[in-house]
Amino acid sequence: MKHYLYDLLARYLSYYIAADATVVEIKPQHRLLIDRLPGACKLVFDPSPGAIPDDSTSLVTDLKTAEADYLVLNGTVHFVDDIFDLLETVRESCKAHTRVLITYYSRFWRPAFRVVDRIAVRERARRENWIAPSDIENLLRLAGLEPIVSQQRIVIPLPIPILSNFVNRWLAPLPLLRWFTLVNVMVVRPIGISRSAGPSVSVIIPVRNEAGNIESAVRRLPSMGPADELIFVEGHSEDDTWAEIKRVVAIGGAARMHYLKQPGRGKADAVRTGFNAAQKELLMILDGDLTVPPEELPKFYRAIATGTGEFINGSRLVYPMQEDAMNVFNILGNKFFAQAFSFLLGQRFNDTLCGTKVMWRTDYQRLVANRAYFGEFDPFGDFDLLFGASKLGLKIVELPIRYRQREYGATNIRRWVHGLLLLKMVVSAARKVHFL
Repeated sequence: MKHYLYDLLARYLSYYIAADATVVEIKPQHRLLIDRLPGACKLVFDPSPGAIPDDSTSLVTDLKTAEADYLVLNGTVHFVDDIFDLLETVRESCKAHTRVLITYYSRFWRPAFRVVDRIAVRERARRENWIAPSDIENLLRLAGLEPIVSQQRIVIPLPIPILSNFVNRWLAPLPLLRWFTLVNVMVVRPIGISRSAGPSVSVIIPVRNEAGNIESAVRRLPSMGPADELIFVEGHSEDDTWAEIKRVVAIGGAARMHYLKQPGRGKADAVRTGFNAAQKELLMILDGDLTVPPEELPKFYRAIATGTGEFINGSRLVYPMQEDAMNVFNILGNKFFAQAFSFLLGQRFNDTLCGTKVMWRTDYQRLVANRAYFGEFDPFGDFDLLFGASKLGLKIVELPIRYRQREYGATNIRRWVHGLLLLKMVVSAARKVHFL
């Protein structure tokens, strides 16, 4: 019966682990979890003599040499004498991209664990540390680690046909039942590790029928990194946007400005086309309608370059916006999707549909490699990037901006048609993101 529990744990952790990754489980009591996880290289760290002797070829005694993409602590915090010492060891072994996956048990279940042991759901083991989530989070921060996502999972740890899977998948993640769950699952990142000193930026501007905004975008775009580039991606405009781009680039010089036509349709295709052509360390989107002022972009640059976040998402719904900048129904729709994303991804959102987003190019390349998990489901690109960033375990940070009224042209948004499509995408992705 204990195999059912580890099947569930592996399912939750596997959501974050890439197939080509190096995964190290720290001080496990057995291989029931590590053998169920994905990863091209799966190792076990335990410096104690005779640790898991059944497979010494995968045993490492120096965690730093493992070069792990994911470090797994499955219940380990319950058994060690000094949790802080353990977490410091973990932190010292992390690269900037390393994610630490932690599972630990709820104190609500402490009185029942003797019964659980007797029916062999788990192997009997010494349990000393029953600590609250707030204590775990405090210890993590003291050790230089930051919690990104914390989930509560599993109400029925026994394989009761039909009932267990239904309750654990569809009911346990709901707010009311979280109080009764057995396992806390955390995704953690190291903080204070620099990815690049003074990175340069590729600013991608998707444009369709935006001829009146091209020159303003170039003129107003501030410098951020030492060698930034600007890439216009033109989307089959019906006005003279394409000619205007070529005119402005010719005047400004082509050294840092590039332009191309997107091969397909929709904003997602335009963004992907620009990202694939980009050469700099950071990828930044600026919508061609300039409702997000280009002057705001250095704030996004600082937020990601300093490590405050790993995916910076603009939020238009914090500050008062200009009159008529957004229709009331659009505001309500944005608020709804923000709440839905906050629930599904476990990170707080005020606005998911702001076009201004920033991420590292290396993270985007990993996102592309894992895109098949969700499929080609998003013609707009916002959900594709946010869901992909969540699956990578990236720290998503919202940056409030002042949203302006469009000065040229008309919106390409079809409010009700696109709103229903977005809702369909949320429902479709929920089972792959939250209801695992």
